Amino acid sequence: MIQREFGFAFGVTIVALILTFWYGFNTGGLAVALNFLVIAVVLGVMEVSLSFDNAVVNASVLKNMTEKWQRRFLIWGILIAVVGMRLVFPIAIVAITAGLGFGEVASLALNDSAKYGEYLEKAEVVISAFGGIFLLMVALNYLMDPEKDEHWLAGFERRLAGLGKLDTIQALIAGVVLLSITHFFVAPAEQLAAVTAGMVGLLVYLAMNAIGGLFDPNDMAAKAGAAGLTAFLYLEVLDASFSLDGVIGAFAVTKEIVIISAGLAIGAVFVRSLTLFLVHQGTLAQYRFLEHGAHYGILALAIIMLSSTNRNVHIPELVTGLIGVAFIGASIWSSVRANKRELAEGKSQPN
Repeated sequence: MIQREFGFAFGVTIVALILTFWYGFNTGGLAVALNFLVIAVVLGVMEVSLSFDNAVVNASVLKNMTEKWQRRFLIWGILIAVVGMRLVFPIAIVAITAGLGFGEVASLALNDSAKYGEYLEKAEVVISAFGGIFLLMVALNYLMDPEKDEHWLAGFERRLAGLGKLDTIQALIAGVVLLSITHFFVAPAEQLAAVTAGMVGLLVYLAMNAIGGLFDPNDMAAKAGAAGLTAFLYLEVLDASFSLDGVIGAFAVTKEIVIISAGLAIGAVFVRSLTLFLVHQGTLAQYRFLEHGAHYGILALAIIMLSSTNRNVHIPELVTGLIGVAFIGASIWSSVRANKRELAEGKSQPN
């Protein structure tokens, strides 16, 4: 089972580590190669810890997709995740925010990683606003779903579900949060860029949600085609929102873009394999509050990213990852307790 679910991830990891060692050896000999290997592994572990709640949410979407689209999510999606979202997308953002050409920024990423890192850090406000608002919408849409009948924090979530009966309330809350954060926390010179990036994140979420709503989930033909593609694109955008924060955090570990790409690739492929593992094992059904915990973790990450629009605020990536893991752990513990309680009540009922 482990080999089937994670064989692809281990294969990619071996290739990535071999290339990392080769790059390090050619750069500065054996000592540098071994150092780069350690950094790549650390970045991979960091990526998994930051994105564990992402895997749970991905699984909640992926379980409704056909096996064909699940395979595409792993194989095609990993190319998009590694090359597109963790390499090309940050370069594009830097190019837009810095007013440079894409080729010029790509050259900086490969030949002057320190300078590229400086530009990427300058774009942090834009990245944080886009990713923070998109993830905020993901969390609010789940927690405020009036049709959700399973509640983890019952009293609080029932109130949220009641508010969710109001049309577009999630978008309204996200808009108010964006304007408030921008007005009170973002430097005046960066406020327009932050608002624009946040609105783009909001519109991207609404567009993906609207397109997904065009397809009947009970229509297997649609699910296999257009609806499968829509869900696939939604998962890629969701992955992008998670990965942007990780890309910036990776520069605190190393400025070598090749090593960053290798480490994040290792993490990304394991997150995707973990997603399929959760689907195939039926983990979401077994642990009823796991999805809740993941969305609370996403809400926490959204708040952290939006807080990062203030350049004086920096929350270590370790703390960010531990918050998500804590929510996941608490939700699993609550699920086990609820299952045991139901089992005990069932046994105590007279036949």
